[in-house]
Amino acid sequence: MEPIISFRNVSFQYRTKSTPTLKNINLEIHKGEKVLIIGSSGSGKSTIAKCINGLIPSTYAGKLDGEITVCGKNPSREGIFGISKHVGTVLQDTDGQFIGLTVAEDIAFALENDNTPTEEMHKKVLEAAETVNVEKLLKAVPGTLSGGQKQRVSLAGILVDNVEVLLFDEPLANLDPAAGKRIISLIDKINSESDKTVIIIEHRLEDVLYKKVDRIIVVEDGQIAIDTSPNELLSTDLLPQKGIREPLYIAALKHAGCKLQPQDKLESIESMNLKPYKESLKNWFKQIQVPPVKTSKEIALELRNVSFAYDKSKSNTVENISFAIHKGEMVSLVGTNGAGKSTIASLICGFNKQDSGEIFLNGREISDFSIKQRGEKIGFVMQNQNQMICKSIIYDETALGLTARKIPKNEIKEKVFNALKICGMYPYRNWPVNAVSFGQKKRVTIASILVMNPEVIILDEPTAGQDYAHYTEIMEFLRQLNRELGITIIMITHDMHLMLEYTDRAIVLSNGHIIADDKSSNILTDEKITEEASLKKTSLYDLAVKCGFENPSALVDAFIYYERNQRKQAEKEA
Repeated sequence: MEPIISFRNVSFQYRTKSTPTLKNINLEIHKGEKVLIIGSSGSGKSTIAKCINGLIPSTYAGKLDGEITVCGKNPSREGIFGISKHVGTVLQDTDGQFIGLTVAEDIAFALENDNTPTEEMHKKVLEAAETVNVEKLLKAVPGTLSGGQKQRVSLAGILVDNVEVLLFDEPLANLDPAAGKRIISLIDKINSESDKTVIIIEHRLEDVLYKKVDRIIVVEDGQIAIDTSPNELLSTDLLPQKGIREPLYIAALKHAGCKLQPQDKLESIESMNLKPYKESLKNWFKQIQVPPVKTSKEIALELRNVSFAYDKSKSNTVENISFAIHKGEMVSLVGTNGAGKSTIASLICGFNKQDSGEIFLNGREISDFSIKQRGEKIGFVMQNQNQMICKSIIYDETALGLTARKIPKNEIKEKVFNALKICGMYPYRNWPVNAVSFGQKKRVTIASILVMNPEVIILDEPTAGQDYAHYTEIMEFLRQLNRELGITIIMITHDMHLMLEYTDRAIVLSNGHIIADDKSSNILTDEKITEEASLKKTSLYDLAVKCGFENPSALVDAFIYYERNQRKQAEKEA
């Protein structure tokens, strides 16, 4: 059977780079397969995607060697338009994919290009919208939609063209856990019911494995390092060696000394045979003594009965919000898209002013403080980095806040270089901001805040689009700031791994109200809270329940404590 996608001895070198990004790639993907491509940032996985959808060499110039066929066509000869009839791409940054003024117009774009008769066009648009459950949003403006809704609209826009291959570039990067599960379920449904070939590029391995995939392809240094089934791959230690985060339940079992076997259906905690591993897990758990968490009595930031509405004629976006963050704490602010998390951050930073209630910084009420005054003490890294970037060159962008405060040039240079090194962006300091990837732009914005040395840092989705190595590097640096300098850190996140690993406490929002304020491990083992707030129970909870633990959160605490100690030990040895 002929593969639907074939790479034969393919190498590619961007015109702007001195070495090839892809090196002798040989790859076959067959019709109807669902394939996950993973790898660290810069490994070449996105370049493979650009070869499949025709962006290389049509848009990205360079030297392409070898032979590529997609649906029997040569992308180089067909160009982007020709290949778009066969391959539909849903971009990571969906805002860059919208063209129409309404959802219906955007879905219809490809049909309009083909001069499809109006009646047929309306029918196809409605069918595609119904397939992805956005038929009630056809008159909405794409920019007003939630992250999950935008993903669905983008998907509908390629389904109307009846393409054979669906290519997803990090579909989970900006979604809350529940929306992510729905998108993965939708992709799985389309794959199984239509026999379309699906290729997913994503850092969040465990979340993609919520539904079955046929193969996992690991790209490393421009080459195919691994190409195998999920069960085979998870039974090895190859993923950590390649800098990729294993599913948490797999990591826990390996910490307990279990030798995992592929036949035990490792790809899902739901279907996995845990009988051979229960005793080892329980024995390992008994050996770990988790000390109590210590927090300062001093309060850094406090909200008292804060309410706010963007539209004063409608109900409040957030209502009667009260919480206190102690000095030196690292806290997660979690909940579904639209729950009010980013609104609370905007009120703290002064971008909007609360309609009622009080905000205190170090015991002082700051409602009358200007944005600039608050900015001297509170740093804010926005979710959409494009809304923060003002300068064209990375060094200038990072230095902007210091330059505005007339800091001496030598001091600026030292602080900027240090921040860029920590964020992994020092080699790109003289590059244009637009020349780096989505994830790299995120690191630039974090660096531009870190140079200011604020007392409180609020980060809105700090690790979205990051591979595990850069995720760890950024989070360990934030932990270092927190631990050594006592900087208070609040993270708005959809990443449940981040919430567990780096914040002992989480504040949970739903529909503008706080519904929980507790240990992260307690929240992610509470089915009622996770369901109400569109969170995702940690797979460690399922592991604990299936292995007969009386207190599932205790296993979660033990796992996090063990991993933190491992990281500390690795730092000492380094």
